[in-house]
Amino acid sequence: VQLQASGGGLVQAGGSLRLSCAASGRAFSTSAMGWFRQAPGEEREFVATISSRGLYTSYADSVKDRFTISRENAKNTVYLQMNRLKPEDTALYFCASRRPSFGEIHRDAGQYFYWGQGTQVTVSS
Repeated sequence: VQLQASGGGLVQAGGSLRLSCAASGRAFSTSAMGWFRQAPGEEREFVATISSRGLYTSYADSVKDRFTISRENAKNTVYLQMNRLKPEDTALYFCASRRPSFGEIHRDAGQYFYWGQGTQVTVSS
């Protein structure tokens, strides 16, 4: 499985961005997906996760009610809609996939086996 994240950029505080993550392979629809982020000098942190069919989601408290994770299994793509962005959201954002048939959401990065290369999000104040 290969993951390609895109959609990052520079935005002013209060603005919006939508990240996309395209996955290769036929098992996408059986895998839970997640978004994580890492700011300079910080550890990688959980942002959001979605179950294999999209029925269940979970968010970090810091992004709840501002970010929305979704997926289109027909397009092998997962999205992260980010609204009301804050300067503290500035980070390199990674999408990740659990192994095929591991369809349940999980907040622990160690439960994700495949990782994309990251897309930079910078929020100016």
